[in-house]
Amino acid sequence: MERFRGIFLIAGLAFFGFSFVAMGLIPYLHLRPNANDPDRAFKTAEDLAPTVLPWFEDLARRYPQAFDRAFEAGPSIANCADALREGRDIFIAEGCWHCHSQFIRPVSNEDLRWGKISYPAEYQNELQMPQLFGTRRVGPDLVRESGLHSNDWHVVHFRRPRDVSPTSVMPSFPWFVDRLAGALVPNRRGFAIITYVQWLGSWIETDEENGRVVRP
Repeated sequence: MERFRGIFLIAGLAFFGFSFVAMGLIPYLHLRPNANDPDRAFKTAEDLAPTVLPWFEDLARRYPQAFDRAFEAGPSIANCADALREGRDIFIAEGCWHCHSQFIRPVSNEDLRWGKISYPAEYQNELQMPQLFGTRRVGPDLVRESGLHSNDWHVVHFRRPRDVSPTSVMPSFPWFVDRLAGALVPNRRGFAIITYVQWLGSWIETDEENGRVVRP
């Protein structure tokens, strides 16, 4: 084995170099901002916020006191971007991605259930890094969730899923709401996760066939 150690060392260094190029350098070069090719630009949460801003503003109208407590400056692009980032972190922390995928696969007639097969441009942004493709099909795919349900529906669903989906196996998330003036209303975590879920698919302008409400 001693006489082969040089070969093993060279092979190890070669594989390390290949991995660095394939998994680090190439993705970086592909996703970095490119002024000459804006369609390929890697989008930030601020770039993504305008598509979901109507839903964010709807939350502010429906729950004004609770919204003002959560976001003092109101439903601005900056606050919407913060809510998107926070909502994504909550989606990961609460394990939502275990049961809800964000990738419509070209198998098993998934396009008949959830719409067009997923395409690369949907994932070229900071909220999809890394991509939350999911691990199981316990719940529906969420990559086209925006507009399929109202903000009020999501408030109830997150607090107690079986109130709106009697056969649901989803756990309750009562810590997404607070009691304010005798009523249960979303808190900052609730606003954030709802904004994030309403963002998923908000880039699709029309989807009448699937019953999507593009604007609240």
